[in-house]
Amino acid sequence: MNWAGPEFVLSIVAISTAGWLINNWVRARHGYALEDEWGGKTPRADDEAIGKLRTENANLREQLDRAHDRLANVERIVTDSGFDVSRQIDALREGRTQ
Repeated sequence: MNWAGPEFVLSIVAISTAGWLINNWVRARHGYALEDEWGGKTPRADDEAIGKLRTENANLREQLDRAHDRLANVERIVTDSGFDVSRQIDALREGRTQ
C-alpha cells in the first residue's frame, strides 16, 4: 500500500465514516441520543411528543378522507348525465351549440 497516495487518505475517511454510521445505528437501536457530525447529541423524542404527532397525523388523515369523499361527490355530480343535459339546455338558451 502506498502510504502517501490518495487511496490511503480515502480509506481512512471511508473507515471513519463507516464507524460513525455504525455507532449511530447502534445508539438509535438501543434508544440512546444520536451524535451529530460535530460531536453534539440529538436527544430522542419523548413519548408525549410522539403521542401528539400521532394524534395530529390521525386528524390529518381524517381530514384527507373527508376531502376525498367530497371530491368523489363532486366528480359524481359533474359526470352525471343530468348535469350534461343541464349544460346543453343552457347552451341552447344562449344560442350556441356544442
